[in-house]
Amino acid sequence: SQAEEEAIGVYRENNRAVVNITSVMYRYNWFLHVIPLEGTGSGFIIDDAGLVLTNYHVVKNAGSLAVTLFDGTVFPADVVGVDRENDLAVIGFDPADRDLDTVRFGSSTDLRIGQRVYALGNPFGLERTLTCGIISGLERPLQTPEGFIVQKLIQTDASINPGNSGGPLLDSRGRAVGVNTMILSPTGGSVGIGFAVPIEVARRVLPDMIEYGTVRRGWIDIAAVGIYPVLARGAGLPVDAGILVSRVQPGSTAEAAGLRGGSPMSSVRIGRTRAYLGGDIIVAVDGKEVDTMVDYFAALEETRPGDTVALTVLRDGGLLELSVELTERPESFSW
Repeated sequence: SQAEEEAIGVYRENNRAVVNITSVMYRYNWFLHVIPLEGTGSGFIIDDAGLVLTNYHVVKNAGSLAVTLFDGTVFPADVVGVDRENDLAVIGFDPADRDLDTVRFGSSTDLRIGQRVYALGNPFGLERTLTCGIISGLERPLQTPEGFIVQKLIQTDASINPGNSGGPLLDSRGRAVGVNTMILSPTGGSVGIGFAVPIEVARRVLPDMIEYGTVRRGWIDIAAVGIYPVLARGAGLPVDAGILVSRVQPGSTAEAAGLRGGSPMSSVRIGRTRAYLGGDIIVAVDGKEVDTMVDYFAALEETRPGDTVALTVLRDGGLLELSVELTERPESFSW
């Protein structure tokens, strides 16, 4: 049938470009003996120099990496760059003089619910397995294993199981429209609710991952605290949502823009940290409401160092517009 011919064509075009990724982590037992722990996942070759796109959680904390090609050839690999926030990573291996098959990129901007898609990967170590289904949802927010919220995941009922992570989600023309990343399941196996990072997200962050090893994002040099109803009532805040500016880094672009932090003379303890009260409350970034820290990070996720954003802040009972030049987000930061 036409549907069968389509599936066969998608598999034939792409199966040789999908690799099995083996990661080895090293742990010590009670007797200080080194215990190697092995994990597996999927990835797909994106250029003939040996670059492979996969998930960050597939390569996280790996002491060593290897990729296995369709014919069983194994190559050592190294991490080129990561994007923890979108659970993406690029690894590389040296193919020497070998010609490599690659997966073409499609577009995830015009996807439709009901559109047929194919997942290709290595579930449970069963190499280059093809499953098919439809796009069953778009722009789904979900928390990654790193604790970040990815806002615009593609939901599919194409079977995705452990080991599929990092493999491509393909359209009917065999082009990657997403990177399979996670499932929702009470059993750990596929129940028809899988998710993929849109390929447009990967397109946007790939250059930074390859050039810098990470993704350079914009940052506001403040100690930010997410406001919630219990905190608002206990601290006497005028709103029960938004971002409290606890402190502003001296000499920063945030200070130059006029952002105000709170006072050490008036503070509340939140876990192990202390939030200063009386500072500005950010309620919108570039016109987008920010009620929570998830909203705040999502508003800055696509920004770059040097960009300028418009902040709407609540101060002394009124709204104020401020323009802030962004700095570079540090490698580690507090939520």
